[in-house]
Amino acid sequence: MNQLMSPFKCKGLELRNRVVMPPVCQYSAVDGMPNEWHYVHYTSRAIGGAGLIIVEITSVDPDGRITEQDLGLWSDEHAIAFERIVESCHQYGSKIGIQISHAGRKSEYSKVPVSSMEKPFDSTFNQPKMLTTDEIKQVVEKFGLAAKRAVKAGFDTIELQGAHGYLIHQFRSPYINERADEYGRDRTKFGVEVIEAVKSEMPVDMPLIMRISAKEYVAKGYDVDYIQQICKEYEKAGVDIIHVSSGGEASYEESGMTPRGNPESKQGYQVPFAKAMKQFFNIPIIAVGRLEDAQFANALIENNVADLVAVGRGMLKNPYWPISAAAELEQQIPTSKQYKAAFEFKVSYSPK
Repeated sequence: MNQLMSPFKCKGLELRNRVVMPPVCQYSAVDGMPNEWHYVHYTSRAIGGAGLIIVEITSVDPDGRITEQDLGLWSDEHAIAFERIVESCHQYGSKIGIQISHAGRKSEYSKVPVSSMEKPFDSTFNQPKMLTTDEIKQVVEKFGLAAKRAVKAGFDTIELQGAHGYLIHQFRSPYINERADEYGRDRTKFGVEVIEAVKSEMPVDMPLIMRISAKEYVAKGYDVDYIQQICKEYEKAGVDIIHVSSGGEASYEESGMTPRGNPESKQGYQVPFAKAMKQFFNIPIIAVGRLEDAQFANALIENNVADLVAVGRGMLKNPYWPISAAAELEQQIPTSKQYKAAFEFKVSYSPK
């Protein structure tokens, strides 16, 4: 039986445990460049025992940023700046991926954001421009170039941000995308083209992760049965792991729920979506959403609800959450000798 601290393997990606630090925006970059804050932030989670760290949303284009403080990967200089972070996380035993994205109509930075349609996210956002076919091809190419730079920087995996109302989601959603052309008739087309462009730049043994919103929290929004069919096409195109989140497609003005269009979150509120995807697919599934209780997270792995557990807020509060969880669960986890006194007789130690 697998447990939270048991190893995991997908293609060439081998993790020491099943704890994922998911992408959580730090809003601390200048001109898209990672800096000392990012170095310390991600290295701390590696020292803390995370199996996989996924660097926060990183834009493939300057105008694709959510805010001016977002990370970017639109130049070779960005890739060079990430190398130090990757090497440091590897030094402390974590594998590290990066989430590449384009915010589309949810860009707060761009004066003229782009999207599948001209409909703004809400009244506080700028009016987006509907992408032409040629412009779509250019965006797809930028995803491929960003993936090439991520590989060069040494990342172990790449995640596409296909959730939370960003550009891939904007094309996939019937609620947002009402185009009359081929990208409206086939709402998987943009996502599939991005996947193919990114896979063409990745080593064959490197897995590609796709983060998806399994449910939209708005009237006439799609549900998990719709995303299952969409993800069939994503899997055919090359997605190896699905990271299951939800929401983000609509503002409070339209959803009537919370400012981000999500329900009030509670422990495991997105787990049913991960379970549904796990039962439908034969590829690994990452569960996320208030999973910082170690016993609860472990049960998801033991009961085969998910293959990996993403702990975002919990690892913001405690960079050493995996070590603490292992001690609570009495499961083995290699960690640095410098912290031995805090977890005597409860975890194993590496000589670093």
